[in-house]
Amino acid sequence: MEILSDHSQDVSVPDDRAEQRTCLICGDRATGLHYGIISCEGCKGFFKRSICNKRVYRCSRDKNCVMSRKQRNRCQYCRLLKCLQMGMNRKAIREDGMPGGRNKSIGPVQISEEEIERIMSGQEFEEEANHWSNHGDSDHSSPGNRASESNQPSPGSTLSSSRSVELNGFMAFREQYMGMSVPPHYQYIPHLFSYSAHSPLLPPQARSLDPQSYSLIHQLVSAEDLEPLGTPMLIEDGYAVTQAELFALLCRLADELLFRQIAWIKKLPFFCELSIKDYTCLLSSTWQELILLSSLTVYSKQIFGELADVTAKYSPSDEELHRFSDEGMEVIERLIYLYHKFHQLKVSNEEYACMKAINFLNQDIRGLTSASQLEQLNKRYWYICQDFTEYKYTHQPNRFPDLMMCLPEIRYIAGKMVNVPLEQLPLLFKVVLHSCKTSVGKE
Repeated sequence: MEILSDHSQDVSVPDDRAEQRTCLICGDRATGLHYGIISCEGCKGFFKRSICNKRVYRCSRDKNCVMSRKQRNRCQYCRLLKCLQMGMNRKAIREDGMPGGRNKSIGPVQISEEEIERIMSGQEFEEEANHWSNHGDSDHSSPGNRASESNQPSPGSTLSSSRSVELNGFMAFREQYMGMSVPPHYQYIPHLFSYSAHSPLLPPQARSLDPQSYSLIHQLVSAEDLEPLGTPMLIEDGYAVTQAELFALLCRLADELLFRQIAWIKKLPFFCELSIKDYTCLLSSTWQELILLSSLTVYSKQIFGELADVTAKYSPSDEELHRFSDEGMEVIERLIYLYHKFHQLKVSNEEYACMKAINFLNQDIRGLTSASQLEQLNKRYWYICQDFTEYKYTHQPNRFPDLMMCLPEIRYIAGKMVNVPLEQLPLLFKVVLHSCKTSVGKE
């Protein structure tokens, strides 16, 4: 699934030269000319989000952090600084952040150190930010703009550029979640970690849930089929499951889960607002993500219970073990972590329904006819989910950003699973389910 953004500003690199071009920011493989300079998809998306959402970052070191493919997400400040220093043209970005660049005639720009400092410190945005504050015009701002350093991304940007997520290994990923305040692997997510951080010691305030939010959430939950899965997953003791049998079972489960997603679409409260073409496009691009999200939440007891019992009776051959790919290992590590994250959060049906709608309403998918309408729907359910979570879980001020951070991870894993050979899926599921079931059993 490719991401669309500012195509009029993108000049694709010919296939025979693509491997020879490197991003001027991080050294990753460049995909074209973006905002005036040769860069990769990750740095293109990062620059766009930073400028559109008026980001003000901070460097915890000496403002000279190394920019490389593996380290580019460790410091947003130094990454944006290098984007500006290398000549990325912020004036080529549409002011509304939507696809379709502007000022096409302007290429790379060289600006003074003083101007760079004004951008990095946020001084250049202050006048416009004050205008929004005084006039209530927040169309171009993100929810986090209430506090300049909270840097919470806009609903639309949270689900953008998921393919540019950089991996440095599962251990580093877990350490960032468990200990540090800013994770290195999400250039568009880290700002959520400081969400509501400006007042962590204040006592929770009593509040009520907006009636409209309650109504829409109720409609979303009603659209879900929360009944147990009907695919038989019981097996008699002593039976040895073959690779082919386990693969066939996984296919049947996927079929049932996909059928439920198709039925779900027709029950959505906004079903009549979009065209059948757009729904087809959205489903074809997100069905794997929807299945993965549901398997880790509302159907997790069956998947990590009954299915785990079946996979336990499957013994892979030595050849299967030796041929297992590194990409498959990466998927395993990330799935195990994500399972524990969801297990810790204990996602409610209401939160699941909102997360699913937010993930589904991805306006960056290629071929859509009403991207702007999708963006508005996405924002609607983003704020509804935030409203519900803050109302229901008053003593968990970071719960909403924690939930939202799971969505790009689901999208990334789903994209990676496509590249895992089909014959390796039985072993992948066996390892994931066994590891998760064993670790939860020890808690």
